[in-house]
Amino acid sequence: MKKRYLPPQRQKTLQRRWEVGQHIDAVMARYIDHYKNRLISETDLNALLQLPADERRRTVARWVVQFMSEERVVFSRVEQELLIQQIIHETVGYGPLETYLNDPDVTEVLVNGKDEIFIERHGKLEQVPLAFRDDGYLRHLIDRIVSPVGRRIDESSPMVDARLPDGSRVNAVIPPVSLRGPLLSIRKFRKEPYSMDDLRRFGSFDEQIQWFLAAAVNVRTNILISGGTGSGKTTLLNAMAQHIPHSERVITIEDSAELKIYRPNVVGLEARPANVEGKGEIPIRQLVRNALRMRPDRIIVGEVRGAEAFDMLQAMNTGHEGSLTTVHANSPRDALNRVEGMVMMAGLDLNPAIIREYIASAVDLIMQVERLRDGQRKVVAVAELFVDPETQKFTVKPIYVYKRLGIDEEGRVVGYHTATGYRPAAILEKFQIYGLRPPEDLLIPREAPDVSAQGLLDADRERETTL
Repeated sequence: MKKRYLPPQRQKTLQRRWEVGQHIDAVMARYIDHYKNRLISETDLNALLQLPADERRRTVARWVVQFMSEERVVFSRVEQELLIQQIIHETVGYGPLETYLNDPDVTEVLVNGKDEIFIERHGKLEQVPLAFRDDGYLRHLIDRIVSPVGRRIDESSPMVDARLPDGSRVNAVIPPVSLRGPLLSIRKFRKEPYSMDDLRRFGSFDEQIQWFLAAAVNVRTNILISGGTGSGKTTLLNAMAQHIPHSERVITIEDSAELKIYRPNVVGLEARPANVEGKGEIPIRQLVRNALRMRPDRIIVGEVRGAEAFDMLQAMNTGHEGSLTTVHANSPRDALNRVEGMVMMAGLDLNPAIIREYIASAVDLIMQVERLRDGQRKVVAVAELFVDPETQKFTVKPIYVYKRLGIDEEGRVVGYHTATGYRPAAILEKFQIYGLRPPEDLLIPREAPDVSAQGLLDADRERETTL
C-alpha cells in the first residue's frame, strides 16, 4: 500500500454514490477488503461484537485509522469517513442493509439474493438500489446474525429463524432450498411499541372499537386475533396487552420473542429449536404447560400454530380468563376452523362437535385484522363466538365491522368502522360487574360518511370480510 490522494471531483462522485446506496468502485473495495481482513485477523471480533453499538463503532474506527497510519496511506477526509463506515458495516454491522435497518419508517427488509433488495415503507414494498458484493458476503452476514442467538444454518439445516439485538425478527434460507442464493427477511419492530391511541390515529379502528377492546381486555375477556402475514396481529396484541391491570401476573409465550409489554410482573418464555445433535428442543406446547405452574393470571401466546392450541384453550377454560393469542387466517370462520384442526393435532380422540363446544366456551371474542391493498392495516371485524346447538357449527356474531366504500384517485381504500347493532350480552354483563360504564353510542351503528366529493374510482369493489 502507498500514499493515495483523491481529487475533489472524485470525492464528490464517491459521496454521491454513498448517499444513493450504490456500490463503491473497485479501487476503494480493495482497500475495504484489506483493512477488513486485518481487523478480523488482528483483533478479537467476537469481543468487539459484545461492546455497546457506539463503543463498538469507535473501536473499529480507531483500529482502521491505526492501520492506515502504519501503512502510511493517506485518504481525504470524505474518503476516510466512507471507508471506515463501510468497514464498520461489513464487520460489526449489517452491510448495505444498515441504512434501512436504522430507518424508523422501514418495517421490513427483504433480500431476494445478493443483487435484489426490497423494503416495506408505510405498508408498501419498493426495490432499493443496493446489492451485496457476492453470495459469500450475504452468507457471512446471515451467519453473524444467527450465531449469537444459538441458531445455525448450513446445508443440513438450510432454514433458520432468529432475531436481532433490537428484537427484529429474522428468517434466512440458503441453498439447496433456495434456488437463487441466500435469502434474508427481516421484520423490524419499534423500540417503543404502538399504543391503542396510536393505532386509532392511524385509522386501524375508531373510538367505539378502541373503548370496547380496552374494556374487554380489562374485564378478562379471552380474545383470538386472526389475520394474514403482515396484517398487524402482533402489533395489535401488544397494544391491547397494555390494558391488562398491573396487579395481574402475565406470562408471554412466543416462538421468537417479539412482544414488548412495558408493565410490571411480565414473564417472557421463548421456544427453542433442536441443537446440532437434534436434541434440546423446547416447543411452545411444553412452554404453555409449564406456564400453568408459574401462577399466571393471564397467558399470552404470540401465535398458535399446532397442538399447543389445545393447551391454550385449556388454560382459557381453567381460570386463566383474559388470555390473548393470534392465528394466521383470512377470516374469523377460517381462524376457528384452523384452531379446530390444531386441537385435533394434539392426538386426542375427541368428537368434532365437542371440540367446537370447547373452543366456543374458551374464546369470547374473535378479531379479524387485514392489510388492505393500499398498505393500510385495519381491524375489519370484531365478533362474538357461539356454537349453534342444532347444527353444531360455529356461529360468529359481528359486533363491529369495517365497511369499504371504494378507492380514491390515489389508490387508497376509503371506508369506515361501525357497530352492527348486535349487543354481546355476556360481555356487557362483565362490563357491569367490573363497574365500567360504556359510552351511550358504543354499540349504535354509524351512517356512512358522505364521500361523493372524493371522486371514488369505484363503489364498494373491495372484498368484504366473510364472517
